[in-house]
Amino acid sequence: MVAPADRPLRADARRNRDLLLASAVRAFSENGLDATVDAIAKDAGVGIGTLYRHFPTREALIEAAYRNELTTVCDAVPELLAALSPEEATRAWMDRFIDYMTTKRGMSDALRAVITSGGNPYAHSRDLLGTALKKLLDAAGAVRAFRTDIDADDVLISLSGVALAAGEPTQREQAGRLLDLLTDGLRYRRS
Repeated sequence: MVAPADRPLRADARRNRDLLLASAVRAFSENGLDATVDAIAKDAGVGIGTLYRHFPTREALIEAAYRNELTTVCDAVPELLAALSPEEATRAWMDRFIDYMTTKRGMSDALRAVITSGGNPYAHSRDLLGTALKKLLDAAGAVRAFRTDIDADDVLISLSGVALAAGEPTQREQAGRLLDLLTDGLRYRRS
């Protein structure tokens, strides 16, 4: 017999879960710890019982919302590589990474609450992000668009620096210029 947690979600349950996660990201990014689960359920268009069926605690909702954002940015790699050149895919992914970091920054108080309660929403974040970025760098290196001596972790740290320095929504133009500069650095190596 399959345990309830192991069963795939029905389409309507999946839709409700996705709506709740999107509402939670918005609410915690905009309001931090002041965001209420009642407001999140209402924004998602579901009842509070539906929210608690999917996420038994507020901390579970916060952690799931964060992990969903992480998964979204990491899972975008194959789609980007299918639609764009490896170089363009990498640059487009960098924009998504900055969006992810901006969301994470907005959710920082809520994420700290999860950590305080004993959770670790960041447990595998760096590995997942590094793996996603390595696929992009390898694809760009294979077509000689980027250098091949680049460590994905170094680029990830550089991207994190851009997010720290220009990660506010009002700084998107500057962040874009910094990402263009980083992309140029991936192309050329001094003789």
